[in-house]
Amino acid sequence: MTSYGKVETAKLQQNLENQLDRLVEQLGDLENCKAELDAEEYEETKQETMDQLKELNDSLSKLVKGDISLISALGAVQLATQAAISEAFKTPEVIRLFGKREPKQLRERLSSIEQDFKLNKLSDEATSRQKAEILTALRQLGEQLSREELQFLEKHNNIANAFQNVEFVEVTDE
Repeated sequence: MTSYGKVETAKLQQNLENQLDRLVEQLGDLENCKAELDAEEYEETKQETMDQLKELNDSLSKLVKGDISLISALGAVQLATQAAISEAFKTPEVIRLFGKREPKQLRERLSSIEQDFKLNKLSDEATSRQKAEILTALRQLGEQLSREELQFLEKHNNIANAFQNVEFVEVTDE
C-alpha cells in the first residue's frame, strides 16, 4: 500500500521543525553565552545563525509555493522563521511554540512569566517584553485575547510593530 507521500511529507515537516528548533536553540545558547564571547565573535555567530534562518525561510517559501499538501504545515514553520528573522521575538521558546502552533503552551508560558514577576524573579522590563511577545504570537495564531491583554499590547506596541516587516502568508488546510 502506498502512502502517496504522507510519510515523506511527515518526515520533511519533522526535519524542518527540527532545523528550526536547532537554530532557535542556537540563538538561545548564544544569548546565554554572550558574556563569555567577545563582541566580534558574538556578532559573527549571531549573523551566521540569522543567515541560516533566512536560508530556511527561502526554502520554505519555495516549498509553500510548489507543494499544496505542505502549505499548512510549512506555513507555521515559515511564520516562526520570519518572526525570528525580523527579530519580532527575542525569546527562543516563544519562537519555538509559535512555530509549532501551540497556543496552550504559550498561555502556560505567559502564566509562568507572570508568576516569576510576582516572585521578583523577572524585572518589569523583561516581564513586559516577554508578555508582549507571547500575546503577539497568540494574536498571530488567531487566538482570542482578553480586553486587558489587548490593552497591554496597545501600551507595549513596539513588539507588535516589529511584525510590520514580516510578510505573513495566508495558510489553508486543503
